[in-house]
Amino acid sequence: MDRLSLTFSALADPTRRAILARLSTGAASVNEIAAPFAMSLPAISKHLKVLERAQLIARGKEAQWRPCELKAEPLREADAWLQQYRQMWEERFDRLDAYLMELQAKSVEVSAPSAKTTRTRKKRP
Repeated sequence: MDRLSLTFSALADPTRRAILARLSTGAASVNEIAAPFAMSLPAISKHLKVLERAQLIARGKEAQWRPCELKAEPLREADAWLQQYRQMWEERFDRLDAYLMELQAKSVEVSAPSAKTTRTRKKRP
């Protein structure tokens, strides 16, 4: 699998996204990462392995402590890939906005009373 696919696959899980959010504040041990989750340490370790395989985190080794830290490069690559689509959608929204403004202007023209249509009819006896 290519790196971009690994990144999106890893980001597909809400637990892994939450782990990345936690690591965005700084390095943490597995126990610190696992604390807010109602799951076992082996389950957290499996999530960490997926993130590590996608190169979204790195595990260090400092004596007995094995801190995990966020690696941003794969996220930058994913953002760069998404940027082309973001630009396309912004252009489409701009065209839609212009079209809606055109329709609204036409609607105002049609609904505005003109001098010809404001004549009152004579009542029949």
